[in-house]
Amino acid sequence: MKQQWHPDPEPIKTNDITTVAAGTAVWAVALVFLLVFRPAPENTWWIWTCVTGIAFGFFGMWMVRRRR
Repeated sequence: MKQQWHPDPEPIKTNDITTVAAGTAVWAVALVFLLVFRPAPENTWWIWTCVTGIAFGFFGMWMVRRRR
């Protein structure tokens, strides 16, 4: 039995800048938390992970704005 073809649904309208900004804010909060409550010396890579997340967040916001 052959299935009936249905047209693709319209794309959902989203606010991509807000989504990327929220993710960047989460990384910033995590960074502040880690700077206040210092991790053990062998876990300082967590701080750099947060810094990288923030940097990629700003890059993502630039890319989303550029794409518009």
